[in-house]
Amino acid sequence: MTIELRDLPAPAKLNLFLHVTGRRDDGYHLLETVFQLIDLADTVHLARLPHGRIERVAPLAGVAPEDDLTVRAARRLAQASGSPHGVRIALEKSIPMGGGLGGGSSDAATVLLGLNRLWDLHWSPDRLADLALALGADVPVFVRGDNAYATGVGERLQALTLPARTFVVVAPDVGVPTAEVFSAPELTRSTIPLKIFSLSREQLVLPGRNDLQPVVEARYPPVAQALQALRKAAVQAGVDESSARMTGSGACVFLPVKDRAEGLTVADRLTVEPAASSLRVWVAGSLDRHPLREWAFRQE
Repeated sequence: MTIELRDLPAPAKLNLFLHVTGRRDDGYHLLETVFQLIDLADTVHLARLPHGRIERVAPLAGVAPEDDLTVRAARRLAQASGSPHGVRIALEKSIPMGGGLGGGSSDAATVLLGLNRLWDLHWSPDRLADLALALGADVPVFVRGDNAYATGVGERLQALTLPARTFVVVAPDVGVPTAEVFSAPELTRSTIPLKIFSLSREQLVLPGRNDLQPVVEARYPPVAQALQALRKAAVQAGVDESSARMTGSGACVFLPVKDRAEGLTVADRLTVEPAASSLRVWVAGSLDRHPLREWAFRQE
């Protein structure tokens, strides 16, 4: 009998701010950021296979199997757990690739969360998050499932309760390689960490900044143009545009707004701009936790 788990969500994230506070001797950068989960999501389907066989249905174009984070996640968990089972992985993409929204990391985390149930592993969040870190610095935040303040290389997580928010998210027609941005000589690497910051719902102006944004805007004009278009649409809609910024290492940009109606107004203004014809736009709501957080670790 085939055992399947279908329609597992893999939500995107926004970096509400992103500071580069230093660089370790091994070349990894020290960061300070807040991860906010949003309801823009990919969808993962898992089917249990016998004999440890791990398969991917319809691999992503341009992504080699050995670089596919969902396959790597399943293989790593199989090896670490000693599970005799395998899995067939299918993925429906909604989160743009190379956009700084954490889609690949979230997909990998959802595979780990789903396999914890599908393979009857009963691993704890700590154990699964420790394994996830080897797949990428962003994967543990999705495994743990909380919005979080992060330091270190992004792996030191402190769960945060964030206010419910709405965001206009814009994807320009370009992908940004993370490694290139972090290796840029012009990147600021000495931002002083915030001591106290406010993220109340009433105050839509976000603290801090994204230290990677100036590098990306200079090297990838479509990102700068997307930010300009978003700010212009906000002003036309009577919305404060000052917190429009890039997420992660780009290329997506976003703006916090008061509610969905205001977000739709900004999005409508944005989509009628001739210069915005190549942009993809979403009005996304915040999540207070990953939809699978409790389910994945429930003992049944």
